[in-house]
Amino acid sequence: MSARLEQQLAFLTEVDKLKSVNRANILTDRSRAENTGEHSWHVALFAMVLADQAGPDVDIARVIQMLLIHDIVEIDAGDNPIFDVAATNDIEAQEQAAADRLFGMLPTDQAASFRALWDEFEAASTPDAIFAKAIDRVQPPVLNLASNGGTWAAYNVTEARVDEMVGTKVTRGAPALWAHLKTRISAYFAQAS
Repeated sequence: MSARLEQQLAFLTEVDKLKSVNRANILTDRSRAENTGEHSWHVALFAMVLADQAGPDVDIARVIQMLLIHDIVEIDAGDNPIFDVAATNDIEAQEQAAADRLFGMLPTDQAASFRALWDEFEAASTPDAIFAKAIDRVQPPVLNLASNGGTWAAYNVTEARVDEMVGTKVTRGAPALWAHLKTRISAYFAQAS
């Protein structure tokens, strides 16, 4: 077997560990925490279904690629819940080191390509990455709404905090989607108080 195939298969075997990384989000049936592999698949599907919410310069195929690899670093760095302020300390350095190690397992050309996609997603400065970030941020509140608040109570999240941490990112990449979801979020917090 060629060295290239060995590298590719080693990478694919390693990223299976993503299925063992539990996230803060819970499934809509409230039976357990979502794992990062499930999250990556789900947000890729969100991008496909909600592609009509993207701007005209967005390449949905590239967005899906970004979303499929954006959380691979959680294999080494773990989940970083946006509402868990203590967990965010030094996470960027941990994720950079994880990206170096994990994408470095691939053949050089693929390592560079995957790393560039990941860096683009993290920087969120291109139309594709801005939409990808919006979709990544919109999935957890959709799950929280479907599971009667999900993890919002565990982190003492307020509507204002959801607006700040989620709304700004979603509005930047999918403003109509956020406007619609914001109405549902406001109704949830109104009845929860």
